[in-house]
Amino acid sequence: MFKRFLGKFKAYEIDEAVIGIGEQKVRIKPNYQDMQIAYKLWVELGTRKIGLEIDLDNDVINEIYDSWYEFFNLTRELIKDIPVSKIRKDESTKELVRIAIEVLNEGIRPHLTRWQARFRKWYNAAIETNENKDLSPQDIQKKYPEYEKLTKEMMKVNRRIMEYRKILKQLAMGE
Repeated sequence: MFKRFLGKFKAYEIDEAVIGIGEQKVRIKPNYQDMQIAYKLWVELGTRKIGLEIDLDNDVINEIYDSWYEFFNLTRELIKDIPVSKIRKDESTKELVRIAIEVLNEGIRPHLTRWQARFRKWYNAAIETNENKDLSPQDIQKKYPEYEKLTKEMMKVNRRIMEYRKILKQLAMGE
């Protein structure tokens, strides 16, 4: 999904980038605001659970979901603040917004829609039982009846987010 956004960037400063799907490519020249938004999103991804590799033995699924939800809201706010005039006239801004929305709607949202409420309901009940009172949150969550399916999909989303983080770093830092 995200490989199509990897373009050739100059080593020190982004002058322009070629991004696209398959044979359809767009050459963009990111402006300062695009780079600033990419930087903010990259910092969020680099400092929250959402942007780090998931460790199924140590991470708590509820905390991962909290991080995804916070990132979802932050991303939405950042792209809402972009003046529509910039989106209409700047291809780079239009592409950055499109990528961000795609990550939310095609990357994160489907997993949250399918799993978050079901898992949280089960988990909240499971932590209250006597059977689980001496177990760690990580051990309790592994008892979830669909743990394997949930975590397989979660890891797939995580890999996509890691790719997205690389793209944002390229846009923000020119690396």
